[in-house]
Amino acid sequence: MTEAQRLTIGVSDCDRARALAEGRVAIDGVAAEVTVMPLQPLFNLQMTHHTFDCCEFPIATWLRHFDRPQQEYVGIPVFPSRHFRFSCVFVNKAKGLTKPADLAGRRVGTMVWDMAAAVWLRGIFDEHYALPWDAPIYVNAGLNEARAGEDHPQQYPPAARIEHVTDRSLSAMLESGEIDALYTARAPDSFFSAPDKVGRLFADPMAAELDYFARTGIFPPMHLIAVKRRFVEANPGLPRALLAAFAESQRLARLRLHDSATLAVGLPFLAQQLEETERLLGPAFWSTGFAANRDMFATLIRYMRAEGLLRRDLAPEDLFPASLLES
Repeated sequence: MTEAQRLTIGVSDCDRARALAEGRVAIDGVAAEVTVMPLQPLFNLQMTHHTFDCCEFPIATWLRHFDRPQQEYVGIPVFPSRHFRFSCVFVNKAKGLTKPADLAGRRVGTMVWDMAAAVWLRGIFDEHYALPWDAPIYVNAGLNEARAGEDHPQQYPPAARIEHVTDRSLSAMLESGEIDALYTARAPDSFFSAPDKVGRLFADPMAAELDYFARTGIFPPMHLIAVKRRFVEANPGLPRALLAAFAESQRLARLRLHDSATLAVGLPFLAQQLEETERLLGPAFWSTGFAANRDMFATLIRYMRAEGLLRRDLAPEDLFPASLLES
């Protein structure tokens, strides 16, 4: 009997990976040791020390690896995190900003330049909302606390106007009006502590997100799974095994949300909201595999190349091993 391949796996605490993390889903031919961590410490650890053999990865940061002579990670087209992010654009209410085009020439905060939330927002607003990605002045700082440096190495496009602030947080600057708006993955503290001063750019972000989905069919992924290439070279069947296991873990998470015997999370109308979501977006809105996500990858590549985050002219088919292209 062939000995199972040992693999350390790092994931955030999300329901899509929970069955795998708890050992209820096995990975064919793999003895997995799964570690669940808070998201930002997980990313900082993996981006700087490459601790895990297989890890949840910020999708834009993973794509940047294709500019290197050798790509040390093989991507798996499963997505622990997806988010439209229209609800994650915050503004100082006194500035009178009501639409993305209003942000031209304004000071817009962003924590990490290649953060998927910011990459998607810059690209979407450029393509669909008449805001060229390089029109704002970007302010780089920590979200709720001052930050002395980058969480991981960044590549800033020459066309972008970027200011680095190390003694103030973006949350505080948004409240005071030192910045006009903020692209973020989570709400700043000032959204809760100063609701008279800080609000969302979109009055109805869900309606805008549904309109975007109706026009594009894209539910933007924030993260994917990536495994170190040397493990794939030792076991060419590993990508398919990882895809199958993560997809099964996600399938079980969906079933759990539909189970109204005991609600999976503390939302009283969870089952109805899930049914409505699947009515609006389709039952496969959180799709896995390459085929259903090819157009999404083409779009993300285009956005990253437009602002110089990605130099290589890639087709989506260049991103994954041949064994995954029919998934």
